[in-house]
This record gives sequence, C-alpha cells and structure tokens, in this order.
Amino acid sequence: MLYLGDEHIRAIGLNWKELVDSMEAAVRIMDSGDYTQPIKPYLRYHHPANRIIAMPAYVGGSVQTAGIKWIASFPGNIDAGLPRAHSITLLNDAKTGIPYAMLNTTLPSAARTAAVSGLLIRHYLQAQSNERKMTLGIIGFGPVGRLHYEMCCRLFGERLANVYLYDIRGCDLESSDLSSADAELRSRTHLADSWQHVYKECDLVITCTVSKERYIDCPPSAGSLLLDVSLRDFKSEAIGGIQAIVVDDWDEVCRENTDIELLHLQRGLTKDQTMSLTDVVCRSALTAMPSDEPVLFCPMGMAVFDMALAEHFVRRAKTLQIGLQLR
Repeated sequence: MLYLGDEHIRAIGLNWKELVDSMEAAVRIMDSGDYTQPIKPYLRYHHPANRIIAMPAYVGGSVQTAGIKWIASFPGNIDAGLPRAHSITLLNDAKTGIPYAMLNTTLPSAARTAAVSGLLIRHYLQAQSNERKMTLGIIGFGPVGRLHYEMCCRLFGERLANVYLYDIRGCDLESSDLSSADAELRSRTHLADSWQHVYKECDLVITCTVSKERYIDCPPSAGSLLLDVSLRDFKSEAIGGIQAIVVDDWDEVCRENTDIELLHLQRGLTKDQTMSLTDVVCRSALTAMPSDEPVLFCPMGMAVFDMALAEHFVRRAKTLQIGLQLR
C-alpha cells in the first residue's frame, strides 16, 4: 500500500489546471452513469456541531477506483489552535477490492473543494459572451479560503479586476499563503473591513466560513456568481429570489441545515428548480441564463470527486516516486 501524508502531497504540488481537469473528468463519468455514491452518513456525539462523515464511492471511466474518505470536522478546534478538519482517504482496487493507497492529510479534501469551485467558474466564464472582468471576494480566509484564492489567481487571474478578502480573525496580505499570486495581482488584492464590503464590491463571492449563524441578509448584485462553499451563510431573503441555482447533488445538499434545505423548507425550492453540476458541465446549462441573472452554487461535496482526486495524487506520486510503501 502506498502511504501519502501532508508532506508528500505538498511535494507533488497543486497543479490547479490538472486538478480542475480531474474534476471535469469525474463529472463526465458521473453523467455516463459509471459510478456509485451512497448518501454519506454523519456521525455525531457529545457536541452537535462536531461531525465525522463517511464518504464512500466508486468511480469508473478513466479513474477506475473505489474507496472512502473519513473526515472529521470539529469547528471548536479553531479556538483551541487546532485544525478544524482531519481527513483520511483509503483507495481500493476497483476489480479486486484490495486496498492500495492511503492519504492521511486534509489537503486533498480542501483542494478538491477549491477544484470543484474552479470547475464551476470555468464553465460560468465560458457561458459569458465576452471577456468579462470580475471582482473576486472571499469571505473566510482559513485553509479553504486560501486555497480558493490560490486557485483563482492561478487559473483566472487575467479575468480578475480586483480581489477583496475578509476574515473575522483578520488576514495578512504579506502571508506566504498569498505567495501564489504575482506581484501585479497582489497589488489588486485588498483587505475588506466587513463581509458587507466584500458583498457590495464583488460579483464573484466565495464564502468559506465556519459561521455558526447565517449572516448574509441582502440579495446579490445583478449578474453575480455566488459560491456557497460553507453552505450555511445566506438567509433565505438573500437568495430566495435567485432563479439560477446549481447543486452538485440534490439529495446530498438538501439536508443537514444547508442553505438549499433552508430554501426548500421556507421557499418550497424543489430539485426540478435547480441545475446539477453535470447539467452545467455536460450540457452547458448556464448559457441559457440571462447575463444579469445571479447564479448560486451550493456544493455539498461529493465522494466521487474525492476518489478521483486521490487517484490523481496517487498516479502523480508513483510517477515522481513520492510516498511510503507499506508492507
């Protein structure tokens, strides 16, 4: 069995184009039907905010792997100076079931989240009829927020007019976390003094918080793209009027107190009123949307994507001869 820890994944590196391409390939495999992904169970005990989630899946096509991600999310860890999330992924040979790789690090999981966002942004921009410049805003600048910043700078820097960052705990523009952006783009990266500032100035808004309560209470600007990565930031009055809603999987995301479930319970939102990520990628669903219509993307996080990305890292590790062989 190949063992990859955090240092191994960092040695392999995050090639964002390859990671987004991997997510696109996984979406197309899903659209072909050559996958299996049961609804993930949540293990909770003691404190209701804490959870450990089991995420099993089989991915066919060019990936040909099965496996499970076991990810713990304990928001209170942040106040104790500990990482919020801890994750381990186990891959099994699709034909024999023999385990062949273990990834003991949260980095692939967080990178998967940013790569799926990158895939949606890619197809959103392709659906635009011109070389539109956007102003990026990231609310919440923890590990997932920083990876989104890195991904957007690497892949879409030429399409970004300005960038605004806000975190309730503050963020440092001189941090090494921002080193991925070239000097010119960093000069267009600004610290906002509130989430309202970000929300007002930006038409590409990504929420990456661990907020305990919903706080965004006003509708978005016309033609904006909202990536609701943290899933529980928007009050219904803010997003209740949006007609273009994209989900990765309705059955996964319409539960666990997500903003989609909120719209379902309070506004009667149904699956038929949403688009899936497969609709966007495989059938160019966003091209039918008026340019001034806000778009909301709510990704619950799919095990298929985790397995596909883990297999990507395993293949790269074998090519580069990185990792430990366990016997």
